Amino acid sequence: MAVKYVLAERKIPLKPEGEKKWYAQAKSGGELTFRKLGKEIAEGSTTVSDTDVMAVLNDLVKILRRHLDNGEIVRFGDFGSFQVTLGSTGVEKQEEFHASMIKSKRVTFRPGIDLKEMLNNLKFEKTK
Repeated sequence: MAVKYVLAERKIPLKPEGEKKWYAQAKSGGELTFRKLGKEIAEGSTTVSDTDVMAVLNDLVKILRRHLDNGEIVRFGDFGSFQVTLGSTGVEKQEEFHASMIKSKRVTFRPGIDLKEMLNNLKFEKTK
């Protein structure tokens, strides 16, 4: 299987008045919903129902949120880790900075070894 992509023409971010260039953009081939994920996990087990899996996944989301809200990095072993990251306006001196200068906040996922290996072995296919 291959990751499908399309080409999109865009301006170069650092030169908005300049020429446009073509960039690859991943094309989704569908989605796996939270509910389908729970059912698929349950199908791989003979002892756990999809209801049990969904209960655990729902608790996982609540716990992940709580720990990220406390500023912690949440590590999921070989799967990867989640962390809150920030973007802000810069200042000349530390004393000039205040929290209102924080302009963006994101939850960043850093893939673990299994997903990095998958990324290193990806195949690509151009689509329309």
